[in-house]
Amino acid sequence: MEINIQPKSALFAQVYYNFATNGGNQSLQRQAGTRDAAEKLLEARLTARYTADANDNLYQWDSSRDYDPQTGLDRIQSHVLAINSADDERNPPELGVMERELRRIKNARLHLVPASDQTAGHGTTAQARWWKSELEAFLATVPRR
Repeated sequence: MEINIQPKSALFAQVYYNFATNGGNQSLQRQAGTRDAAEKLLEARLTARYTADANDNLYQWDSSRDYDPQTGLDRIQSHVLAINSADDERNPPELGVMERELRRIKNARLHLVPASDQTAGHGTTAQARWWKSELEAFLATVPRR
């Protein structure tokens, strides 16, 4: 089913979903450490222009419904650098899932970005400043084919 008119609730849902699962607790505290500041941040996000397409959002979420990233990990032959942040709300490192599953990949290692008031929770991995040097060092160790 294709949505032709973007629902007004799309921005509302996305803003609240992102507050719950993206941004990092320390960063949100820095940005909005008081009730007044939190209300201003929420208002700014709720009144921002929503440029996403609801069809794209629905496709994104539906496509991951039956995806199991654990299947076949032991068949990966490539060198893998997995990057996560200590304040990732969607893939919390304290559960140990990443470490457990990376052991199944012969040439894998994890770079865990420490949480701070400058990181952005799940969004931290979209900011290369936190992992660029680690990636450069990793790539220098990967054999060329």
